[in-house]
Amino acid sequence: QVQLVESGGGLVQAGGSLRLSCATSGRTLSTYNIAWFRQAPGKEREFVAAMVWSGRTFHADSVKGRFTISRDNAKNMVYLDMNSLKPEDTAVYSCAARGSYFDVRDPYSSGTYDYWGQGTQVTVSS
Repeated sequence: QVQLVESGGGLVQAGGSLRLSCATSGRTLSTYNIAWFRQAPGKEREFVAAMVWSGRTFHADSVKGRFTISRDNAKNMVYLDMNSLKPEDTAVYSCAARGSYFDVRDPYSSGTYDYWGQGTQVTVSS
């Protein structure tokens, strides 16, 4: 059973930075396709960033140049570094994973991923 546990959320002023972490267990991280999604109140879940099995990364246009996804296979950790935060980045951020030995076809879709964390709240004040 794969488990994902996020941490690192909190309250930050606009322009500030946060690092979200996702601890993974149950399978070697290098065999995962991983992603971060977010959901703001009253809005649908949206894609933020992904790193597929090969290491290739994808970022939503709204966060390109500000957010970076990374992973540390030795520590079984996934990270989302968020800089230049804006009030519109306020949401619950969740990490997601799908185990495979190949790149998933659609890293942008939430339906691609089998495992989800409980989420961590990020609030950006203006």
